[in-house]
Amino acid sequence: MASLVLFTLSCQSGGTGPLETVRGFFQTATMPVRYFGLAVTAPIRGLGNIFSNLTADQATLSELQEEIDALRVRNSELEEQASSAERLQKLLDLRNSYDLQSVTGTIVSGASDSWSSTVTIDRGTSSGVTSGMPVMTSAGVIGQVVSSGPGSSTVMLLSDEGSSISALVQSSRAHGMLTGSANGEVKLDLVSSNQDVKVGDVVVTSGLGGVFPKGLPIGEIVSVTNNPGDLYLDIVVELYADTSFSEEVLVITSLTEEQRATAEDIAEADSQESSSSSDATGADGGTDESAE
Repeated sequence: MASLVLFTLSCQSGGTGPLETVRGFFQTATMPVRYFGLAVTAPIRGLGNIFSNLTADQATLSELQEEIDALRVRNSELEEQASSAERLQKLLDLRNSYDLQSVTGTIVSGASDSWSSTVTIDRGTSSGVTSGMPVMTSAGVIGQVVSSGPGSSTVMLLSDEGSSISALVQSSRAHGMLTGSANGEVKLDLVSSNQDVKVGDVVVTSGLGGVFPKGLPIGEIVSVTNNPGDLYLDIVVELYADTSFSEEVLVITSLTEEQRATAEDIAEADSQESSSSSDATGADGGTDESAE
């Protein structure tokens, strides 16, 4: 009732008079209290807004994180597909370059024991793959099929101690036998000590024997030792193809006449072997004369 009376008197006074003086004094006196109240409640209101925004932002961040995760998975898939396509293209380029009759395959597992160097590929007799066929990656020859089933085959690697294929030094045409060993070291044996062979020379398939096409890359010579009195050089070869980083392979199913060793190739290999035998005979004769 008192508030109503004061309101009526205020309206009648027209903003002047003692009542307005009292009200102005009251507002002035209470102003610090009102400012203090605003100062106290402002942070509380701000915190409420922050918590509200944080809740909204957290939901947004969760959605963004899900999108990022999905994009990351998709990006990984695309990178893998691109990498696989690039490797396959290299194999196709190699096949076309050497005019190879072949089928593509994938390495699915390594050796199942510790005393052999083999890999399993996902191609078998149903794909025309049989025992004895050469196998290579885009980097070079890796080995030869030693057994084959309907859907898979076992490939003996060049580093296996049971592996032995005919090869030659590309620059000097020195012929030898590329052999593996129990410790995985690969050597080019039976190269006469009078042959010009040096570190860095490239080793390729010779085509002798009619199994591997001639001229396929194998590796690079990393060590040559010519021991006094030895008929043959001690040559260590580092293979181009590393099956621990390989996936796709080419299985060479047949050879054309151009890919086989020619009569001249065979004659050259025989000539080198005859030269080694002559050196051995001469060395024996020299030793006999010295003994006398």
